[in-house]
Amino acid sequence: MSDIADSAQAVRDAGFMREALALAQRAWELGEVPVGALVVSNGVIIGRGFNQPITSNDPTTHAEIVALRDAAKNSQNYRLVDCTLYVTLEPCMMCVGAIFHSRVVRVVWGAAEPKTGVCGSVLNLPNELRLNHHAAFVGGILAEEAGELLKAFFAMRRQNKNSTESMPE
Repeated sequence: MSDIADSAQAVRDAGFMREALALAQRAWELGEVPVGALVVSNGVIIGRGFNQPITSNDPTTHAEIVALRDAAKNSQNYRLVDCTLYVTLEPCMMCVGAIFHSRVVRVVWGAAEPKTGVCGSVLNLPNELRLNHHAAFVGGILAEEAGELLKAFFAMRRQNKNSTESMPE
C-alpha cells in the first residue's frame, strides 16, 4: 500500500475506533467493563456492541460477539466477509474464535490485554497456521485512550469497593 493509502486507512481506523470507544462508555454506564466494538462493511457500520455479561447474565456477551451478532442480523448472513471488526481491547480466545467463524477479514484493536489477550499478549492465535481461517489483526489503535478508560473504570471500582467496605452497617 502507498503512504497515502496507509495514511487514509489510519484516519479511518482512528475514526471507527472512536465510535467503538463511545460504545465502551455505554458499557461503563451499565457497570460493565468498558469495551466497545463495531463491524464495518464498505465504510458503513453494520454491527455495534459493548460488554454485557453482567447485565445479560451471559458470559459470551463480550463486545466483539455482540457486534458480530448485530452485524450478522443486519446483513442477514452469518458470514461477514469483507468486514472489519473494531474493538477497544485485544480480543480473548472466545472472541477470536467467533471472529474466525464469522470470516471477518480484518480486526483492529486498541489496548493490549496482558491477562487474556490472544493476539500477542498471552497467545497469538492469529499466527496459528493450523487454524483454517485467518484475518489481519492490527493492534494499538488509540491504545492510550482505550487503556485510560479501562484504568479509570477499575480505579473507580476499587475506590467504590474500599469506600463501601469502610462504611458501618
